[in-house]
Amino acid sequence: MQRVLILCTGNSARSQMAEGLLRHLAGDRFEVFSAGTRPIRVRPEAMTVMRELGIDISGHRSKSVDEFAGQAFDYVITVCDNAKESCPVFPAETRRIHWSIDDPVAIQGTREQRLARCREARDQLREYLRGFVEEWAS
Repeated sequence: MQRVLILCTGNSARSQMAEGLLRHLAGDRFEVFSAGTRPIRVRPEAMTVMRELGIDISGHRSKSVDEFAGQAFDYVITVCDNAKESCPVFPAETRRIHWSIDDPVAIQGTREQRLARCREARDQLREYLRGFVEEWAS
């Protein structure tokens, strides 16, 4: 089974949604993890918009990329520019993929505005991950 690590800064929204989406889209073809370079907590907005798709990430927790030091991954996917710049070094055989997704919970605004931004990020991630699964799940 191929191993995938999805990274962002806080491991609070984008990488958490991507982890849930990839597990949902790829089934047992990948072993999927997510982490952050400066983890905080899983955002309730991310849980809400994932639940809209029938994907439950309420049991996820924010993890530091340090928890995965020394582990082998086939793919490391960064979903924010900051994580791309501060991503630790992985072995040469690890494929690195970068998708620049705006932080959906960084905006100031109402809960509905944050949810709308989370939906946009979720849908963008879903499209990227569909392509990823089609290309790399073999």
